[in-house]
Amino acid sequence: MTHTPTVLSGMQPTNTLHLGNYLGALKNWVRMQDQMQCLYCVVDMHAITVESGYGKPQELMHATREVAAAYIAAGIDPNRSPVFNQSQVPEHAELAWIFDCVARLGWLDRMTQFKEKSGKHKERASVGLYTYPVLMAADILVYKATHVPVGEDQKQHLELSRDIAQKFNNDFGAPDFFPLPEPVITGAATRVMSLRDGTKKMSKSDESDMSRINLTDDADTIANKIRRARTDPNPLPYSKDELKDRPEAENLLNIYAALADQDRDAVIREFAGAQFSQFKQALADLTVAKIAPVTEKMRRLLADPAEIDRTLKSGAERARAIAVPVMEEVRRRVGFIH
Repeated sequence: MTHTPTVLSGMQPTNTLHLGNYLGALKNWVRMQDQMQCLYCVVDMHAITVESGYGKPQELMHATREVAAAYIAAGIDPNRSPVFNQSQVPEHAELAWIFDCVARLGWLDRMTQFKEKSGKHKERASVGLYTYPVLMAADILVYKATHVPVGEDQKQHLELSRDIAQKFNNDFGAPDFFPLPEPVITGAATRVMSLRDGTKKMSKSDESDMSRINLTDDADTIANKIRRARTDPNPLPYSKDELKDRPEAENLLNIYAALADQDRDAVIREFAGAQFSQFKQALADLTVAKIAPVTEKMRRLLADPAEIDRTLKSGAERARAIAVPVMEEVRRRVGFIH
């Protein structure tokens, strides 16, 4: 069976999206619309697996709208690529239960993200957090998606999705029913690091707001955060070899390259030997130029939440048009009578 090239990706509506989300995901999602069929969901069901999303219904609804607004403001066209929140497509949850029965405990025990997120108190973590990767597999495969834009930290979950798809296909006599989705990792800054510590990923959950550029930050705040970003005392390097053991310098150069759509080596040549004060001013100007229009469009969209809700509902209806026939065939193969 030849599967239609299809992209599925999404982000959790927990905390505010930041520059790392824009450069590592949104910028590439926009480009992918020209290459194949795309669906982009706000994964609100995943959001309630952790404390920041669980038990806070009003905050979750606002965050869901904010993430949807960010998708559209960044350039995703909801008329071309359905934008929807996961919970409006019940087939995600239904397929996740079937996949819970396909997946094996040992597979989930190997998932490193659960160990990282649950920390020393694994017994207090929700069962949903433990089975998060199974729901992710359902998110992807309910649309028979063939390509999934992921960061390095999600590659293990995508490999699990492939294992689940393969086992379902084998167990239910359908060798090519589900595709084995491929990861898509692109761009100069797929892993944007913290502005306060170049060894740590830029994160929505970092306690320091100075560690990230939020997509809701105004121009002055963006410029201030760039100027105050941690650096080392040396001037900018003349070659990439001089970036060894200089994580903050490497991070800022990567961010500039990604925002300017340039090769990092070209950026190094442009600023070789410059002081960081000079480079930071150029980076601040570039970041404001690229992010401020996204921020402004987000604000306009969020001023009309009813319109965002209509967009999400319309996107969910189009997503279900793909998911419903897939689930009908899954039920038949499993042996459910409907």
